[in-house]
Amino acid sequence: MADINITPFVDVMLVLLIIFMVAAPMLTVGVPVELPNTAASAMPTEQEEPLAITVTADGRLMLQNSEVAEGELIPRLSAVAAERTSKKIFLRADGAVPYERVAQIMGALNAGGFNSIGLVTDTDGPTFGGN
Repeated sequence: MADINITPFVDVMLVLLIIFMVAAPMLTVGVPVELPNTAASAMPTEQEEPLAITVTADGRLMLQNSEVAEGELIPRLSAVAAERTSKKIFLRADGAVPYERVAQIMGALNAGGFNSIGLVTDTDGPTFGGN
């Protein structure tokens, strides 16, 4: 038989595809917060991993997975953003965090030159009569 049998190759590729499909969602930012539920739809995904700032329930600031002091947030964020192509920042805040705290962080980000800020929430929240 002179033909090449590609069935084992296809089987291995399908198994790897399934493994990566299951593992990919687990590779996102891992700071546990209870995000508020909204009726907003998801934003389109980008090529790079999103740059995320998280405010935990006890008020700590996290840049990606590492804790950062308030005074160091903008300098460290500027250093990280200088090496990236996308200037979008995702702000994740626990639902128990007061709105004032979230607004202060957004204001500091804006004053630091970061104008493209996305708020991260969970879906299936109230629609208040909308579709």
